[in-house]
Amino acid sequence: MIRDKSARKPVKETPKRAAPAKASFRRERALIKRGVWPIAGCDEAGRGPLAGPVVAAAVILDPDRIPRGIDDSKRLTAEEREKLFDKICATAQVSVAVASRSRIDRDNILRASLWALKRAVVALPDAPRHVFVDGRDRLDTACDCEAVIGGDGIVLSIAAASIIAKVTRDRLMCALAQDCPGYGFEQHKGYAVPEHLDALDRLGPTIHHRSFFAPVAAARAKHMPWTVEPVRDLFAVTELEVQVEASVEIDASAGL
Repeated sequence: MIRDKSARKPVKETPKRAAPAKASFRRERALIKRGVWPIAGCDEAGRGPLAGPVVAAAVILDPDRIPRGIDDSKRLTAEEREKLFDKICATAQVSVAVASRSRIDRDNILRASLWALKRAVVALPDAPRHVFVDGRDRLDTACDCEAVIGGDGIVLSIAAASIIAKVTRDRLMCALAQDCPGYGFEQHKGYAVPEHLDALDRLGPTIHHRSFFAPVAAARAKHMPWTVEPVRDLFAVTELEVQVEASVEIDASAGL
């Protein structure tokens, strides 16, 4: 008799991946117990796109009226973000600041983002005593500021700010799409997706594109080469320089 040995082997179950924990109000409550209040969370939207502004938001949640469902804006659908946007604005202190494309070109994307974040904090109706900001960089604020890497998925106040910033910027990009048809801003919101890169190559950059981002600079060189300043080769020797050097050597030898 032949026995099926495989029947003795236990079936291995594929381990289920735990769902990522949602942002919580735990850090804010710990500060409240120590008498620290108000507490703000701030975040920005739009560092990566090739076009449009950076939008920063700051939010002070009311501990007694926190809307349910707040989480990192990237984990939510557009419909969920829109609903939570209205609920947050109705129950919390909210402020928004925008760093324009020209400021991004002038200061670089990081400095422009930090400038907008600080402006959003300063614009809050009540000055916070503690600020949580998403990322590695602390803000130069009058109160304590704590940078939290991945904070939009950890700290509820930052998550609320991420929703406000994301929805506000998406609405701005949809408005820009009306002035700049053909680029698809209403779909990709200015990010470097293939459709946007194709439109940029065909149509060239608009006034809303960030000049020093590589795909934009390439499109500008193609469609508007007269706006691109030629880079001088520091190691090249011109005919005039050769003549000057030769005349100097002649004068020097004549003096001997």
